[in-house]
Amino acid sequence: MTKNIKILGTGCPKCKSMTAIVKATVTENKIDATIEKVEDIMEIMKFNVMTTPALVIDDVITIKGRIPSKEEVLALLN
Repeated sequence: MTKNIKILGTGCPKCKSMTAIVKATVTENKIDATIEKVEDIMEIMKFNVMTTPALVIDDVITIKGRIPSKEEVLALLN
């Protein structure tokens, strides 16, 4: 089943780092997932997130306000 991943952030360096880590983890582990970058502040507010970056997997907020490791992302996706 395809995982639906959203990365919430306005484009700051931390948001870009999280995006790179998530994309690399998905690619390296051949995970079936769609990755969407959400930069619109109104869309981000719908998730009730006040600190970015945030990682949403299948509509569940899993991480907010920090950059995860590849290992942590992989554990969340499995």
